Amino acid sequence: MQQFNIEVSQTSNQNIVKFIANSFLTRSSSYEFKNIDEAKTSPLAQQLFYLPFVKTVYISQNFVAIEKYDIVEWEDVQAEVAASIAEYLNAGKPVISETGAPKKIPVSIYAESTPNPTVMKFIANKTLATGVFEFKNRDEAGNSPLAKALFNFPFVKEVFISSNYISVMKYDWVEWQELTMEIREFIRKFMEEGKPVLNEEMLNATNAAENTASEKKTSQKAEKLHTALEKEIISILDEYVKPAVASDGGHILFDSFNETTKTVKVILQGACSGCPSSTITLKNGIETMLKEMLKGQINSVVAVNG
Repeated sequence: MQQFNIEVSQTSNQNIVKFIANSFLTRSSSYEFKNIDEAKTSPLAQQLFYLPFVKTVYISQNFVAIEKYDIVEWEDVQAEVAASIAEYLNAGKPVISETGAPKKIPVSIYAESTPNPTVMKFIANKTLATGVFEFKNRDEAGNSPLAKALFNFPFVKEVFISSNYISVMKYDWVEWQELTMEIREFIRKFMEEGKPVLNEEMLNATNAAENTASEKKTSQKAEKLHTALEKEIISILDEYVKPAVASDGGHILFDSFNETTKTVKVILQGACSGCPSSTITLKNGIETMLKEMLKGQINSVVAVNG
């Protein structure tokens, strides 16, 4: 029997916390319950509503998100809630009952351009992945049915999936105005038909693309601990840079720091990879920020794949 572990994850809304499981709870359907009566088709949600501070329960793929009333603080109760969810799941009880028609959140997709003219970002109204997943070709997409399906289009060069969006990189011989509507509708129908974005093997490998990239670039120093300065660099990238590049459909990883040359090396993914403006972003944005925040300790920032 599957052994469930639950990880607590904060969100941008201080009243909502996500409880992320190490396996699927539902497939491509998402559910929202406002009260215990609406939750008749979800025994798990019904149990959660017995907690007096629970306002809304959301269930999607591998997580349960709970919105609370202001009568408690999450830090006081989240560990207990996580343990309760894990106990429920490990008892083999159903998340969604097979009878009845639970309330589904309709799938909607909209397209958004990125600074990289070869990449378009397709944003969903639901979480698609809790990690970062990059696929350079069809062979790498074996554990992502959606990415594999997108590679059936001859103009698709790379696919990047994270959070609630998919970044698609095209070849130069076609223009986005000819493709955007087709790709957007394809993704929407794919998800509405209940097909998974990621297989369970991929879902269980949290931050699979990040781990793969890091292994390729840092295999010889896998056991090396980060220095205090490297930890500061990583913290700055995580807090100030990653949210900005994610909004453009990309991702950035710390690769290494050369103490002699004071050079920071990073890995660019998604829309950032191969972007004509990435050099400007690195030099005028990231490099300037690190130089100002870590005065005298940084000389330059370069991309190992840019």
